[in-house]
Amino acid sequence: MPVPASPPPDCPLCPRLHAFRHENRRKYPGWFNDPVPSFGPLTARILIAGLAPGLQGANRTGRPFTGDWAGDLLYATLLKHGLAKGEYDERPDDTLELVDCRIANSVRCVPPQNKPEPSEIRTCRQFLKSELETLPNVKVILALGKIAHDSVCDTLGVRKMLHPFKHGVAYDIGKFKLISSYHCSRYNTNTGVLTTQMFEYVVGKAKALAEA
Repeated sequence: MPVPASPPPDCPLCPRLHAFRHENRRKYPGWFNDPVPSFGPLTARILIAGLAPGLQGANRTGRPFTGDWAGDLLYATLLKHGLAKGEYDERPDDTLELVDCRIANSVRCVPPQNKPEPSEIRTCRQFLKSELETLPNVKVILALGKIAHDSVCDTLGVRKMLHPFKHGVAYDIGKFKLISSYHCSRYNTNTGVLTTQMFEYVVGKAKALAEA
């Protein structure tokens, strides 16, 4: 029986994440507090692989990168490159729509301290694999951060030693091109690891690869 592209509501596969979600349900009953589904059209040529929902971002709103700083930079950049349209207003009922790209997190549930454990990344990888299998037009995978990059490599069955994480470097992996960026987190932008210009360059390169 094929694995669905998304985990079931209140997914029990990772006990620590399951417990953390229920803890947050008690603290914040009005929040989404469930595995966060992917966002974007199934016809997309670009799949953006994120890390995991942020506690006050996607875990609160139910849409990837919505409600936190990482989403501010990501969606502004996608809008600038024509990979989104409408207006991003940090809530899932705004008018934002993705164009030719789709976002899927490597881990679908919010982890404590934004740090999923290796076993949780492995367990959730089945859904990333299934996601790729349900997207017939994807040519480019844009991984945000090393954990997402490594998870994509494992999903595609390639050696990470031969495909090390490097900002802006693209690899040919079967029918896909994998390009990675430093994660667009507030920490990375505040410390200068990632600038707006660096991120815009990588997103523009992913679009060009998809259109080639």
